[in-house]
Amino acid sequence: MANLVRLKRGTRLLIATHNAGKLTEFRELFTPLGLVLISAKDLGLPEPDETGTTFIENASIKAHAAAKAAGMIALADDSGLAVDAIGGQPGVYTANWAETPTGRNFAIGMRRVEDALQAAGATSPGLRKGAFHATLCLADPDGRDDIYEGKVTGTLVWPPRGEQGHGFDPMFMPDGFDITFGEMPASTKHSWAPGQVGLSHRARAFGKFVEGAIEQS
Repeated sequence: MANLVRLKRGTRLLIATHNAGKLTEFRELFTPLGLVLISAKDLGLPEPDETGTTFIENASIKAHAAAKAAGMIALADDSGLAVDAIGGQPGVYTANWAETPTGRNFAIGMRRVEDALQAAGATSPGLRKGAFHATLCLADPDGRDDIYEGKVTGTLVWPPRGEQGHGFDPMFMPDGFDITFGEMPASTKHSWAPGQVGLSHRARAFGKFVEGAIEQS
């Protein structure tokens, strides 16, 4: 099936997020492509309620709300950490696990994941497996969309290590590495090239997006 649209160098693309960490990652990924990125926060767009129960549903809600409000093509991401020993939690509610009365605090969020792992008896590395998921939705104001998904598996470590990245990165060590995303430079975490599988969940979803939506020169 044909993709929604082919984006080319110089195209203005709305990134439907108010999350500074996600926006930074998107800017790093998009640097070689020459698109002009605008964020939902830049335009003062409201954040829609994420009422979906899957990553696809929530990415779609955000992308379509932004595309309709701004009248331009929008790209939204919904991502999260799913931990095997605790039934795939926190999943689509990953950000909620970091919520406090004064805002999101991911140190507290990571502590909550660790507490849940301890309660489940998941104390050895083999019992502490999980995956980061990323789903991208590219939406047109007319209501059409395309979906791109990425996933990376790894092990949850404690205590958290590193100050790179954002969110739960310091407690996630991807398979094949002995350092966490929090210890990893962005150039490694977001490594991606045509024909190659990226490292991070977002890079993997992004690679599929580039193949499907970016006009090849």
